Amino acid sequence: MASSYSSLKLYSWSTAIAFIILLLNFFQATKGCFNSIISFGDSLADTGNKLHLSQYKTHLPHFAVRPYGETFFHHPTGRFSDGRLVIDFIAESLGLPLVPPYLGGKDENFKQGVNFAVGGATALDYAYLFEKGVRPDNNVSLGTQLSWFKEMLSSLCKFPSECKEFLQKSLILVGEIGGNDFNYGFLGNSTKEEVESYVPAVINTISSAIQELIELGASTLVVPGDLPIGCSTAYLTKFTHSNKEHYDPKTGCINWLNHFSQHYNELLQKELHLLRELHPSVTIIYADYYNAAMQFYVSPTSHGFRKGALDACCGAGGPYNFKFSAVCGDPPARNICSDTSQYASWDGMHFTEAAYKWIARGLLEGTFTFPPLAKICTFNPNVNQFDS
Repeated sequence: MASSYSSLKLYSWSTAIAFIILLLNFFQATKGCFNSIISFGDSLADTGNKLHLSQYKTHLPHFAVRPYGETFFHHPTGRFSDGRLVIDFIAESLGLPLVPPYLGGKDENFKQGVNFAVGGATALDYAYLFEKGVRPDNNVSLGTQLSWFKEMLSSLCKFPSECKEFLQKSLILVGEIGGNDFNYGFLGNSTKEEVESYVPAVINTISSAIQELIELGASTLVVPGDLPIGCSTAYLTKFTHSNKEHYDPKTGCINWLNHFSQHYNELLQKELHLLRELHPSVTIIYADYYNAAMQFYVSPTSHGFRKGALDACCGAGGPYNFKFSAVCGDPPARNICSDTSQYASWDGMHFTEAAYKWIARGLLEGTFTFPPLAKICTFNPNVNQFDS
């Protein structure tokens, strides 16, 4: 009996030790995928850069006051949401710190990540868009962010070989970028044909940036496509129509705008396919933001959005609780919904943390990435991170 008990005790200890070793190997593998995250993009990824632009030195913009940041950080951080963004969930899943904004201070340690994304940024240069009759609200383009990146890189590594080694161990997020090129056009009264005319230029700019990053040493890049803009609260407000055929009966989204996003995404994916052929040793991942978001537009309640996916949580009234004249954070629009987790739209132009969480989950699990991100790296979303 004692012998059996001793054997059982020994077996239990050995099983426990084996389990601990398995866990340690798992966490080590997860943290070993990438040593840092380097991000480019716009307000979907901005973790504070726009706050540091010179134009805001004399006054705080609407996104720098409450209720922005209320859900997770409990104060505004410069993120265009009530809480975390997709990039935050990716960083947490890799066991890395939240990615700091580049303009947040030169003393920041960027060895584990740096974010160049700026709210309102475009893929194309300001001058190009201005000639097209488009008026961006700042002059930060993807080219501007690449220039910042090169400046930062020179401070992190002394030799090209050292820089390549750093970039090979970094996950590069190229976007989402390009969405504002279309937003400024459509919401600024450009016609569909006028916006379509510069779609190839947007894709060429993104492609050139990817190739430049590869030449510097990048080996794993994630390139998101456009969101279904026909489901955006701002677009629904701008392009309200009395004809029911204007809308998708399943979602309430505007058909022709979503067709535009789908067409752009198809062209972007074709370009990424060509880049993969040119650089077979580099992993170029397409992140399908469109369908990652469409899952909760098609079935909002099953994703926890009991108030639907179209109305804004923070706004100043109106059919979709959104007004261009009083956006979230402005004095007339500082009241928020009682439960942000029941809304997908935060301020009419951006998502709530709850919606970003669903998108991030789809990307990390590989459902909405090609090739699947989960096959590139074993991510470690903690138990509470993706609780629905």
